[in-house]
Amino acid sequence: MLGNGYTDVPPGKLAAVVTSLEMRERPGKGRDPEQPGLTLRHVAAPATDWYRDLYRRIGTEWLWVSRLVMPAEELTSIIADPAVEVWAVLREGKAEGLLELDFREAGSCELAFFGLTPAIIGQGAGRWLMNRAIERAWSRSIRRFWVHTCSIDHPSALGFYIRSGFVPYQRQIEVFDDPRLSGLLPRDAAPHVPLIVTG
Repeated sequence: MLGNGYTDVPPGKLAAVVTSLEMRERPGKGRDPEQPGLTLRHVAAPATDWYRDLYRRIGTEWLWVSRLVMPAEELTSIIADPAVEVWAVLREGKAEGLLELDFREAGSCELAFFGLTPAIIGQGAGRWLMNRAIERAWSRSIRRFWVHTCSIDHPSALGFYIRSGFVPYQRQIEVFDDPRLSGLLPRDAAPHVPLIVTG
């Protein structure tokens, strides 16, 4: 258990404050901006290389790494599971966004991954995609739709989830290896998180 005050983060590690949020009922309809040129396509049993490429293009600036370090067999078993829905946001035939809904826990849906590439951020596509996510999640018999985000993610992410109807319920500290030091991600990724090189 963490006490009050400062706690050193070991060399080569990063620390993030993780906030988990949930909605216990489907929210009322809100703003739904039209997105001409964007389509949402279900990708059944996506190829691991395709998935990781999209994941990397979306998440590099936010230091998404969990699906990059995961063994390919484990990743394949997740994204090919019939209870996991992977959706791609397409623009001119190219995937520029990812929506992953995980229904593997009975009565629950996790918004496992939700993101857009820089090519379509800031144009209303996030709200459009969230509305599709809410529709898909609550189209099944669930009692809970939940998501987590962290202090390293896009600075608007937490507020966006709250405005979408999610309610914060838990806060945790996550400590993990800095993927820029191992070469997993470029050293200039995520400039909002200073790179600390020791030794």
